[in-house]
Amino acid sequence: MGDKLSTVQYLGSLNEVYRVPEKGKGYGNAYQEYVIRPKDNPDLEIGRIKFQKGARQESDSEVGVIDSDLLEIVRDRLKLFQEGEFACQENTMALVHIETAIMWLNRRVEDRIKRDVSGTHKK
Repeated sequence: MGDKLSTVQYLGSLNEVYRVPEKGKGYGNAYQEYVIRPKDNPDLEIGRIKFQKGARQESDSEVGVIDSDLLEIVRDRLKLFQEGEFACQENTMALVHIETAIMWLNRRVEDRIKRDVSGTHKK
């Protein structure tokens, strides 16, 4: 099944997230695949996320989700909650931090584009 993540949310967590083991962890010292399982039924897989593996412009890469994709999904959900009956201060603060995280990830992309190393393994 892989290593269970130690998560920030301790109380009220409904699910557990596991890394899918891969020899050498993969590119950039990060795992490329994760599985989500309900705490009360760890044999049931309710989600699987496959991340981009390698640089997109390189022939051996595997297309996948990138970190900012997940943040954009959570951002969209929280914005919609804020438009409805579940609006709250906690969602507002989460949105601020998620949007900040997206901004910093985008700055990294912009920097890599300016240096003409986007889509490669060059630093």
